[in-house]
Amino acid sequence: MLDKIKKILCSRFFLGAVCLLLEFALFIVLFTVVADSFWPITVLAWIFYIVTLLYILNRDEIPENKLPWLVIMLLLPVVGAAVFVLLSSNKASKKEYQRFEKSAKKMRPYMQQTNNIEKLKELDVDAYAQARFLYSASKMPVFDKSKTTYYPLGEDFLSDYLNELKKAKHFIFLEYFIVQEGVMWDSIHKVLKDKVSHGVDVYMLYDDLGCIATLPDNYYKELSEEGIHCIPCNKFKPILSHIHNNRDHRKITVIDGKVGFTGGINLADEYINVIEKHGHWKDTAVKIEGEAVKSLTALFLSIWNMQTQKQLDSEKYLAFSKGGDCGKGYVIPFGDSPSPIDTEDIGKTVYINMLNCAREYVYICTPYLICDRELLNAMCNASRRGVQVKIITPHIPDKKLVFRMTQSNYKKLIEAGVKVYEYTPGFIHAKSFVCDDKFAVCGTINLDYRSLVHHFECGAWMYNTECIMDMKNDFKTTAAKSQAISHKRATLKVVDRVFAEVMKVFSPLL
Repeated sequence: MLDKIKKILCSRFFLGAVCLLLEFALFIVLFTVVADSFWPITVLAWIFYIVTLLYILNRDEIPENKLPWLVIMLLLPVVGAAVFVLLSSNKASKKEYQRFEKSAKKMRPYMQQTNNIEKLKELDVDAYAQARFLYSASKMPVFDKSKTTYYPLGEDFLSDYLNELKKAKHFIFLEYFIVQEGVMWDSIHKVLKDKVSHGVDVYMLYDDLGCIATLPDNYYKELSEEGIHCIPCNKFKPILSHIHNNRDHRKITVIDGKVGFTGGINLADEYINVIEKHGHWKDTAVKIEGEAVKSLTALFLSIWNMQTQKQLDSEKYLAFSKGGDCGKGYVIPFGDSPSPIDTEDIGKTVYINMLNCAREYVYICTPYLICDRELLNAMCNASRRGVQVKIITPHIPDKKLVFRMTQSNYKKLIEAGVKVYEYTPGFIHAKSFVCDDKFAVCGTINLDYRSLVHHFECGAWMYNTECIMDMKNDFKTTAAKSQAISHKRATLKVVDRVFAEVMKVFSPLL
C-alpha cells in the first residue's frame, strides 16, 4: 500500500497536477493583488475584462459553448477574463499550423477528388452530399474498391492486427491516444522490433498526456533506441497553457500504405479484456484495404510533420497506396482537427448529416453523451420524422461526473421517441453510427465537446461497404445485452436534476 502511494506521489501526473494547481493559485493571487493595488491598473484590468466579454459574445460558435465562460466571468470579474485568455483556446500553435500547412501542401496533389464523387451523384444523392461535404471540409476524397472489415471486440481486432503487422515489408505507422505496457502492447512491440530488424521503417506517435499515467516518462526515447522512430504528441509541460486542450485522440495504423486500421481501440489491456477496469470493455474497429488507406497515411503524416521540423517525405509514403479491386462500396477515411487547421466541426457535421438523411434507422454507440443542443436536436428531429434512433451508452462508467451528464440527456431523447440503452455488462467505448443499411461511421469521435471541438480525431465514413451489415448486426446483439432506459428511470431525482442542470452549463469544459 505504501509503495503504491509513493508511486502515485512521485508520478509525473501527480507532480504535474500539483504544479498546475500552484501556478493557477499564484496567478489568481498576483492578478488580484496587482489589479487592486493601483487605480490605473484597475482601470486597465476592467477595460481588458469588457473587451474579453465582448469577444466571447461575438465569437463564431454556438451560444452554449460561450455560456460557461460567461458564468465564470460573472462570478470572477477580471480574473475570469484572464483565465479565459490563458486556458480557453482550442487553436493549434502558430508553429504547428505552419508545419501542418507545409506538409499539407506537399500532400495535396495526392489527395485530389476522384471521379467516384460523380458515381455517387448518380447512385445516391444523400451519399453524394455527405461525400462532397467531407472533401470540402477535410480534403479527403472518396475511394471505391476498398475492402472493409469490422471488429466487434478488441480481442477479435488484436489477432488480425498482429498478423497484418507481421506482413509489413516497407513501413508501419502507428498513432494512438493511449499505450500501456501489458499483454496487448508487449505483443505488438515485439513484432515492431522484429520488423525494424528486417529493415521496415516504423514510426509511432502517442499522446503524451493520454499516456502520462500509462507509460514511463521519456518512453519515446527507449523506442527510438530500438529503431522505432517515436514522438510524444503535444508533450506535457507543467505550465498553464491552452495547448493541453489539443490532444491527439486518433487511433491509426497503416501498413505499407495498403492496410489501415482505425476505431476506438487503444493499445492497452482493458481494450482486449485481459484486465477488467469497468466490467466488460466493448470496443470496435475497422480494417481498410486498398487505395482508401492513402487517407490514413496522409492523416498520420500530417500530425508527424506538425510535431517535428524533421518532416517525413510525404510523396514517398503516399505513393505506396494504389488502386485495386478488393472491395465494394465507397470509403472516406477523414480527420478532424482544432482550428485553424479545420475551420469546420467536421465530426459533428458528419454525424448530423447522417441523422438528417436517415429514412429508416440510425444506430449509435458512444461512451459519452454530452454533446451540444444542435446534435441532440438532430437526434430528436430524426426520431420525430419516424426514423428509428437507438443509442447505446455504458452502464458502468469510467468517469462518474461525465456519466451523470450523459444520463441527464436521456429524458429529452426518450420524450422525442429515441430508444436509449445502457450496456449492462460494462463499459462501451465504441464510437459508431450505422444508418439505413447503407451508411456508417466508425472512428474515434465521441459525442462530447472535447472530441467534437478540441481534439485531433479521425474516422471512416462508409457507403454500401461489406462491413455495414456486420455493424448493424453487432449493434442488435449489443442492444440485446443492454438495459433499455424507461422514461421513469430517465427522470432524475430533484437533487440529481439540479446538479445535472448546473453541470450542463459547464459541459463544454469537461
